[in-house]
Amino acid sequence: MRIYLTHCTGIKDESFQNTKKKVLPDVLYRSAMLQRFADRCREQGVKWAIFSDKHGIWFPDVEHCWYDKHPDSVSVEELKWLVENFDDNLNNFTEIWFYNNPAWFHRLYKTVLKQSALSKRIKLFSHLKEVI
Repeated sequence: MRIYLTHCTGIKDESFQNTKKKVLPDVLYRSAMLQRFADRCREQGVKWAIFSDKHGIWFPDVEHCWYDKHPDSVSVEELKWLVENFDDNLNNFTEIWFYNNPAWFHRLYKTVLKQSALSKRIKLFSHLKEVI
């Protein structure tokens, strides 16, 4: 079974900032890249999720409040938790396809993918037409 992932973005709907309203990931994150990714996954009817610097794997049916967490601010303890969260949430998938722009792929994401016990199941890709 395959899942498609992409990383979160700092471009968020600021109308949720300073509120306690919980929203879905594709409602919070407003970058064109993330919106195109979510749209393509919905169109193709595939399983997908966002990798969040704060929440780890964020599935499209789960709501969270607005937050501000830059990947540069992730501590060693948080990194350990992110890797464990990644492995726990994606263990049932035989293929993990991670959508990214190689020029903007933060070292945090590279580190998580490298440290993951599931690293042999991960495929990086950068063209949405590969979501099938």
